[in-house]
Amino acid sequence: MAISRVTRISDLMNKLSVTKQFFSLLTNELLYCSSRSVYGELCLRWVLSSSQMRLMTTSKRVQDRSHKKRVHDLEIATEKWKIASKVLFLMEVLKREPEQITTLRSLEQHRRQLNLRKPHKISDFIRKSPKLFELYKDRRGVIWCGMTKEAEDLVEEEAKILEKHGDKAAEHVTRLLMMSVDKRLPIDKIAHFRREFGLPYDFRTNWVRKYPEHFRVVKTEDDVEYLELISWNPAWAVTELEKKAMGGIDSDPPTPGVLSLPFPMKFPPNYKKIFRYGGQIEHFQKRSYLSPYADARGLKAGSQEFDKRAVAVMHELLSFTIEKRLVTDHLTHFRQEFVMPQKLMRLLLKHFGIFYVSERGKRLNVFLTEAYEGSELIEKCRLVLWKEQVQRLIGYRGRKQRIETFDEFSDTDDLFEEVPKGENALADIEDEEITGGLEDVTLTDDAEMEVGEVYSAYKDSETS
Repeated sequence: MAISRVTRISDLMNKLSVTKQFFSLLTNELLYCSSRSVYGELCLRWVLSSSQMRLMTTSKRVQDRSHKKRVHDLEIATEKWKIASKVLFLMEVLKREPEQITTLRSLEQHRRQLNLRKPHKISDFIRKSPKLFELYKDRRGVIWCGMTKEAEDLVEEEAKILEKHGDKAAEHVTRLLMMSVDKRLPIDKIAHFRREFGLPYDFRTNWVRKYPEHFRVVKTEDDVEYLELISWNPAWAVTELEKKAMGGIDSDPPTPGVLSLPFPMKFPPNYKKIFRYGGQIEHFQKRSYLSPYADARGLKAGSQEFDKRAVAVMHELLSFTIEKRLVTDHLTHFRQEFVMPQKLMRLLLKHFGIFYVSERGKRLNVFLTEAYEGSELIEKCRLVLWKEQVQRLIGYRGRKQRIETFDEFSDTDDLFEEVPKGENALADIEDEEITGGLEDVTLTDDAEMEVGEVYSAYKDSETS
């Protein structure tokens, strides 16, 4: 009786793939069989191990990926800015104040942005960087926070760099408008990219009105402010890939249309089985696609052309950023404006040779892999070099640990040893924007460069 039940289940398994729903049914059946025969127990073990592997290879979340397919260097690149991002935010809060000082109590309202959990004190965090911040008490016993002379000099230097970077930032913002469907974008959405694009903190109030020859501010009936394109610049409608292929911009730039340029790809050093999927990658690279600056209204969502153009749009956006990386939920805000798929995370994970998604912290970061050599940017603009100056003055770092594998990371620990246990509970943060939700993304089996195939390739490389 038990053997016949197991046989029927085995036949059914040959017809159907082991999904979560089917796995639940099988488990219930085989639990009954295993209690009645050794054969049933063996089948149950086989189903449990097979379905576990199946669920691992078709992971719906970045966090469920195998450690073997993480790029260790880019995880370090994310990790090293965790504390620096908090310090830079605090400096920005202070420089907005008239005298660049504020009371310690007023800083409490920024506890969420600093992601500093109670009972840890903001004053303790500030004291970790005495070269940048100082605390002092007035006659009434009120504690004030200000910046040191060295930090004030850095703030002045940043202002000069941002001023010089203004024209390039205006170009990138204009190109964002040129890529959008309606040639306009909500100012609040562009503000998500403020730090990544090197825009000043007064972006919403003053900066948007400094370049009337490129764009203007318009307000709708429901009081939503948009940045609207004024004039189309043909020289700026050329993608970064086209510029590299042409060696610059010709005097007569091409009209945006169908492109067939391959995307630069960089795989992890231990990815030894790339030749197994070379055919799929080559097929993707040869497929033509519509320029991000061409009208994409006619593209059918879900088509190969639609998805490849979305890859081109994301490649262009990341090329505009000073660190060649973005917080992924910032990208999802622009699905409709840039004609990108709903399951954007799925696309980023599929094309991991072009992009890499780091899961360090509560917010995921996507990197443009070609822009990095190890954990370092290949080309660093002055704003990145300035950030590194600030980072060198952060006293919170202490001595770096020697990190051999990604397994030595934890989701809440930083690369700092100096801080006593119990005080190192600062959670991950990118900036003051509210964390957006991530999609529950299902990867289909017939898609190119599947995460499941990547996992299998890594698994094979371990045994070879």
